[in-house]
Amino acid sequence: MESQLHRYGDDPSQYGVLYGEGPVAVVIHGGFWKAQYGLDLMDDLCADLAARGWAAWNIEYRRLGNGGGVPETLDDVCAAIEFLEHLPVDRSRVVTIGHSAGGHLAAYAATRVRVTGVVSQAGVLDLARARELRLSDGVVDRFLGEHPTSVASPIERLPLGVPTLLTHGGKDDIVPVEISQRFAAASGAALIVEPDEDHFGHIDPDNPLWKAVLAWL
Repeated sequence: MESQLHRYGDDPSQYGVLYGEGPVAVVIHGGFWKAQYGLDLMDDLCADLAARGWAAWNIEYRRLGNGGGVPETLDDVCAAIEFLEHLPVDRSRVVTIGHSAGGHLAAYAATRVRVTGVVSQAGVLDLARARELRLSDGVVDRFLGEHPTSVASPIERLPLGVPTLLTHGGKDDIVPVEISQRFAAASGAALIVEPDEDHFGHIDPDNPLWKAVLAWL
């Protein structure tokens, strides 16, 4: 699948890779906002989206360890979405699709920039609860720095104002399903739980968690 790299800023992490053409899926990788994880995690999903007539905009951003955190990571994701005006894509539909910490960023972005839909795959949508649970050794504290959760937590920034799908594996021991359940209850977002899936099935194009996203799109 042919792809093109585009830079939306001057920092080495401010770039994205565009696959295909058509309506836009802004694809946002996870890894608890840490620099050791990158956009290659989402390559297979992007190729699948492009094969189905979507323009997949797989974005990188500053992360913890290379200049990221609040507000830099948040600003980068929003800037990457706004950069779509410079790309050969159909902006009548712009859906953010994010896995884990990327699900957090996909939902957060809808509170700041124009999108038409949100898909959160096991997203960290409630930073206060994620902090209480000390997910990934308490990474939420590192991500927020001195900022309150209300600055960055999607559940505290409702309504998103666009159709929203949450997918989660019932056996997820990295981001517990209760995070998505809490967000669904607060927002009215659609929630699909696959009881036998874990945290990483979301990024496998053959997995039922991804099939659910395609059906919703």
